[in-house]
Amino acid sequence: MDKKTLIGLVLIAATLIGFSLFNRQGADENASADNDKDSTKQEIVADSNATELPNSLIAQFDDNGDPIIDSVKGQLFLDTLTGEDTFLLIQPVLNDTTKQTIVENIDTNSVPEETYTLENEVLILEVTNRGGYIKNVFLKDYLSYEDYAAGNKNPLHLYDEISTYGLIYPEGANTVRTDQLAFAVVDQDDKSITLESNRNGKVVGFTYKMKPNKYDLDFDIYFEGFTDKEVASAQFTSDMYLLNNEKYYPNEKRQATLYWQYKDDDYDYIQNTESEDMEEVVDWVSFRSTFFTAIVSAKNGFGKKDSKVTLYAIEDQEQTTYVKQYGADLNLGTTKADNVVELNWYFGPADYDILVEYDNGTEDIVELGTGLFRWINKGAIRPLFMWLLDTGMGVGLAILILTIIVKLVLSPVNYKMYKSSAMMKVLKPEIEKITKKYPKKEDAMKKQQETMALYRETGVSPLAGCVPMLIQMPILFAIFRLFPSAIELRQTSFLWAEDLSTYDSPVTFGFSIPLYGDHMSIFTLLMAITTLLYTHYNSSNMQQPTQEGMPNMKFIMYFFPIMMIFFFNSYAAGLSYYYFISTLMTVLIMFAIKRFMIDDEKILAKIEENRANPKKSKGKSRFQQRLEDAQKLQQERAKNKKK
Repeated sequence: MDKKTLIGLVLIAATLIGFSLFNRQGADENASADNDKDSTKQEIVADSNATELPNSLIAQFDDNGDPIIDSVKGQLFLDTLTGEDTFLLIQPVLNDTTKQTIVENIDTNSVPEETYTLENEVLILEVTNRGGYIKNVFLKDYLSYEDYAAGNKNPLHLYDEISTYGLIYPEGANTVRTDQLAFAVVDQDDKSITLESNRNGKVVGFTYKMKPNKYDLDFDIYFEGFTDKEVASAQFTSDMYLLNNEKYYPNEKRQATLYWQYKDDDYDYIQNTESEDMEEVVDWVSFRSTFFTAIVSAKNGFGKKDSKVTLYAIEDQEQTTYVKQYGADLNLGTTKADNVVELNWYFGPADYDILVEYDNGTEDIVELGTGLFRWINKGAIRPLFMWLLDTGMGVGLAILILTIIVKLVLSPVNYKMYKSSAMMKVLKPEIEKITKKYPKKEDAMKKQQETMALYRETGVSPLAGCVPMLIQMPILFAIFRLFPSAIELRQTSFLWAEDLSTYDSPVTFGFSIPLYGDHMSIFTLLMAITTLLYTHYNSSNMQQPTQEGMPNMKFIMYFFPIMMIFFFNSYAAGLSYYYFISTLMTVLIMFAIKRFMIDDEKILAKIEENRANPKKSKGKSRFQQRLEDAQKLQQERAKNKKK
């Protein structure tokens, strides 16, 4: 490190330390000023009957002695202010960024909570009169992993009362939230319910209508007594916490995604902790875990103005109850008072076949990959897999037969690849002779030119084996996306795997090994072993690096299956099982090709014939010509440097 660099680092460090001390001094002064405030103000907070006080709550008074609540969001009981237990909603004053005032006396907690159950063949919903929203959702045909492992038959709990949704609308200079209003039932039967909240002559009504044997229900919102401006400014807001229902929480959290689709456009999504403002009218928004989702859609779309979606991380790192916190603030797009807004809720599985029936693009939330991989899954692999399942066979057997069919279809490609490999193997002694002929580093260019000439004379292309491999790779990646998201694998057992949608763990350690985990996946081990066998089978054809600095391909190929043991140990057992069967079949097919279809002596005779008759051998390919041109140019530059 030179003198100037050292001086620069010292100056930067001094600046940062000074800035830190300055900020700390300012914070200490602010804290001291807060401690000097009127003690009566602090007593109001201490005497309140708050069930949950925000950490930033500071009670203040204005010049007239009226109470002011500064820097607070949420709800609070303040019996010292009103003389009775009144539920108070604290909302910001939009024209004053330094203060927030008590703007609503909302009597929800003075009304006993009542829940109303709606039920059809697949759903159980519980609607609360406090906010008028659905506070609990149960799916009859599915189980949580915990209940599945314990043999219980409780319906899967999609989300609970911590999740809320409703409307936000203006009232004068204030803002009202319907999830804090008391609702009353005005109409109800076993499949539908209508609730209303009447505040100062302004009625907000929610109507829920279930459908036979469907996971979706109509959700209509109507307004009475509102001005056009108030209705046009109304927003749908939701704060959803989907419950963790799978075996492996890190995977559930990683796959939790918030999707939306713009009207007459493609879908978009966020998967990390972030917010996204809506750029166009939105058809629907989906809050998805690995295999289940809650989707809210609007018949006429949600307006783009002030609309946004947000994903929040669960703050407690040890929290495994909820997957993620999903937020959405969506403009209802209404422009006329006394209008009915037609929404729809879907609570159910992220099942491609179920969602595609709605014909609104929601099937795109099922993870099938993107681009070419998604096209392969939608057009070939998934339909074939579903057809096998429709015959009544088990999932494990269906994966086996799917693997056999895919490998047989690709067998011509495998034959081409192995034939190229066999020809390279025959030429290996000749290539070694060339390597010995030019051992010096400065002769690397001559060695490369003579090697390419050998390929041209014998009619062998070193790239002939790469093209077939490139053809197979999209299928491998497509299946990598398909099986972890296939709900058909969920809670389906096969051999020692109790659930093919998650990792198999017949061996558990009772402690965690870094980068590996606390269990041993047998399917992953089998996959890695067969990959090692395949690598060893092909290693004799691999050439050592002919130039310094080039990687040893044999080492890389052996290292890859070892890394797979760590990478796939916590992946879906169905995926590891497929790769195990696929690699095993590749080894068997290559053995059969070598044993019955490839004759090394005939290949050598063909190569010698091409060498003896250069006119019969193939001419230079474009790639070979470009490579030779590049080599000549490099040689000329090297000569010019020596001059």
